[in-house]
Amino acid sequence: MAVTTQDSELLTLFRNPSTRESAFTAIIKKYQERLYWHVRRMVVEHEDANDVLQNVFIKVWKGLENFREDAQLYTWLYRIATNECLSYMEQQKKRTSVSLDEVESNLENKIKADKDFDANKLEWKLQLAIQQLPEKQRIV
Repeated sequence: MAVTTQDSELLTLFRNPSTRESAFTAIIKKYQERLYWHVRRMVVEHEDANDVLQNVFIKVWKGLENFREDAQLYTWLYRIATNECLSYMEQQKKRTSVSLDEVESNLENKIKADKDFDANKLEWKLQLAIQQLPEKQRIV
């Protein structure tokens, strides 16, 4: 499989101190957009997604040398991104002492305030509907 071979090569390069940074940059370039949209779907707002994604790549940098390759690289990155989103959402809950209804309303308002929001687009309708679900179902 070409993707696996390429990931294996990137991981080999990452483990070499002289090529570590360039390999990490290549990994970021390869997966940044996919991870961004995964994170964005969970945290909704662009700025929040960027913050979470930055934390994801910090964790990846710290843990990549010990990645065992039991799973595909993207699967591992996706799991880190999901965990970071969950941590971010927990922190947001703790910071606010408002009701869940107010949080949901706030998320709806953020979606509607987004400059790319178009109520006629199915994607936005889906995002609004997802925000109505209980947290555990939203995560899935």
